[in-house]
Amino acid sequence: MTPATANSPAAQAGSITLGGDLTVNRMGYGAMRITGQGIWGPPADPAAALATLRRAVELGINFIDTADSYGPDVSEELIAQALSPYPAGLVIATKAGWTRHGPGVWQHDASPAHLQKAIDGSLKRLRLERIDLYQLHVPDPAVSFDASLETLLRLKEEGKIRHVGLSNVTLEHIKRAQKIVPIVSVQNRYSFSDREWDFVLDYCEAGGIAFLPWGPMAQGRKANEVIEKIAAARKVSTAVVSLAWLLRRSPVVLPIPGTSTVKHLEENVSAAAFMLSDAEFSELAAVVPRPYWLRG
Repeated sequence: MTPATANSPAAQAGSITLGGDLTVNRMGYGAMRITGQGIWGPPADPAAALATLRRAVELGINFIDTADSYGPDVSEELIAQALSPYPAGLVIATKAGWTRHGPGVWQHDASPAHLQKAIDGSLKRLRLERIDLYQLHVPDPAVSFDASLETLLRLKEEGKIRHVGLSNVTLEHIKRAQKIVPIVSVQNRYSFSDREWDFVLDYCEAGGIAFLPWGPMAQGRKANEVIEKIAAARKVSTAVVSLAWLLRRSPVVLPIPGTSTVKHLEENVSAAAFMLSDAEFSELAAVVPRPYWLRG
C-alpha cells in the first residue's frame, strides 16, 4: 500500500490538521457500511469490503473513521485485516459509547468502566498501540458527561489516545468537554439537506476544530432539486455535488462518506476534484432546506 501523496485523488480536496500534528486529506472514509445488514455481523461479501478499504488507501484517503459498535467489532477487524501494517500517515479514528445487542439495536454505555474496556478492545482489534483519534460516540444520559470525558483524558495521559473527539453532541457538550480535555474533532449528522447543526459547524470553524459530517448525503433521502439540477447539467451524481458542497461549506469540514463497494468509493472520492462554480454555489446557498424532522 502506497502512502497518500499530494497528487492522489483524495488530496485534491485539500488537507486539514487535527490537534496540530495530524495532517490528513479532507476526503475521508467512513467504515460503518462494511458490516452486515443493520450494522450487525460480518458483511455479505467480505472480499468486497477488504477491496474497498484497500482501494480507499490507493486513492489517497488517509483518514478512516470507524467504531467498536460497527458489527460490533467487525469494522475494526476488517480494517486491520485489510490495511495492517498501516502505511505511513494513515489515521484510524474510532469511537465508543454504544453497545450492541442485535441488528439495528443500539444501547448507551459511556461509563468509565465501559470506555476503559472499549479502548483496550479497539487497540487489540486495530493492532495499534495508540488510537490517533478516539471519539465519544454519544453522550450517555445515564452517565455524567464529565465522567466520560475525564476517562478519555486519563486514557490520553496513559498514552492510549493521541487526540479526543466528540460525536452526536450539542454546543454545550463541546464547551463542557473543552474544559476537561482538548477537543480536535466533532462528528454530527450534517448534509446540504440537513443543516440542523450549522451553528456547531460555525463554532468548530472559529476554533479550528475538524467537523466530520455523518450522513453527508442526507441518509439516502432524495437529493434536493437544485442539487439534482446541477448534477444533471454537470453529468455527475448528486453524491458528488453534495460532497463538493460540504467541502466548500467550510475548510474544517472533513467528509467521511461510507460505502461497501469500490465503484461508489471511487465516485465519492471524485468529489475531491469537483469544483462548484461561484454561480452554482450561490444558487445552492439561496436554498433553505426543510428542517430534518419535517421531511418524509
